[in-house]
Amino acid sequence: MIIRNGKVFQEDGTYREMDLYVEKGRLVSCEQEVSDKKELDATGLKVLPGLIDIHSHGAVGHDFSDADAAGLRKILQYEKAHGITSYCPTSMTLPLEQLRGIFASAEKVEQDESCARIIGVNMEGPFLDPAKKGAHVEAYIRKPDVEFFRECQEAAGGRIRIVTVAPNMEGAEDFIEELKDDVVISLGHTGADYDCAVNAMKKGAHHVTHLYNAMNPLNHRAPGVIGAAADDPDCMVEMIGDGIHIHPSVVRNTFRMFGGERIVLISDSMMAAGMENGTYELGGQAVTMKDRKAVLADGTIAGSATNLYECMQCVIAMGVPESAAIFAATRNPAKSIGIYDEVGSLEPGKRADIVLADEKLNLVQVI
Repeated sequence: MIIRNGKVFQEDGTYREMDLYVEKGRLVSCEQEVSDKKELDATGLKVLPGLIDIHSHGAVGHDFSDADAAGLRKILQYEKAHGITSYCPTSMTLPLEQLRGIFASAEKVEQDESCARIIGVNMEGPFLDPAKKGAHVEAYIRKPDVEFFRECQEAAGGRIRIVTVAPNMEGAEDFIEELKDDVVISLGHTGADYDCAVNAMKKGAHHVTHLYNAMNPLNHRAPGVIGAAADDPDCMVEMIGDGIHIHPSVVRNTFRMFGGERIVLISDSMMAAGMENGTYELGGQAVTMKDRKAVLADGTIAGSATNLYECMQCVIAMGVPESAAIFAATRNPAKSIGIYDEVGSLEPGKRADIVLADEKLNLVQVI
């Protein structure tokens, strides 16, 4: 396939009018390398890399924690239709036996061109701080446990790429030291102070789960995890871009504070994404969604009811530069979990995951 005359998003954040050449699902450098000469005219359209959501629990009435491969396939189809071509289904805090079944479902799901591609699994619990549990069930929270994680990783067929750990919990330091070379360790759901977070980052945890949410706020005398992450040049931070979890001023200033290469936009979506107002579930708990805001019975915000493409559009509307928002939804998540050699930009050799959008970034087509 040849995509003609599109305004192609470049690795320097600019657009360049050019043709793209696709051979057997990969981008190639010239027309001579293409056997299928079918052309697609992208005149007047922006051509973006497919988006990468590394933190999402579900959509369209289905939850990854249902351990239902058929339901997961519907989630993947929804994501692909909305411009997300690479996806990390994300678990909740649950008992080991349930987690084994959940992770195994990622191996069983039937994937085809209608689906976003599973490029890893995100294990958000159970190694959390009960004081910052958010929408997780406190009864299932446990201290960081290397063998527990390894049993989950075996059930997932080695697909777990991210695991959240509260660094202030007993055993966290040993957990980080033991597993830092095997999985991305993300700090989150924690009441850790600055020194505790800095120590965890020095041990090898260079990722933060949904910055600002389920952690102590940034305070001028107690900067906490947020301040520690800003100080660590190797730390990537997730940020939910739905316009509900974080105030627009904080979103804008976070992009200024962390720069354009360390923010990873996520949806943190749950099964209400793509659905009408109503009552749904997240990790077995009832969640009420009204006008895109999803909450537990006690009012705790419980994930989002949007998708990553809408989050990208939302932060641009808040005043974040377009190129920074696109990078935060493509390049940065790919780099954060070590797959930038495969996806995240439109360079020869990478997968031909492509989104076509109009001048205002309204979605036109997903390839």
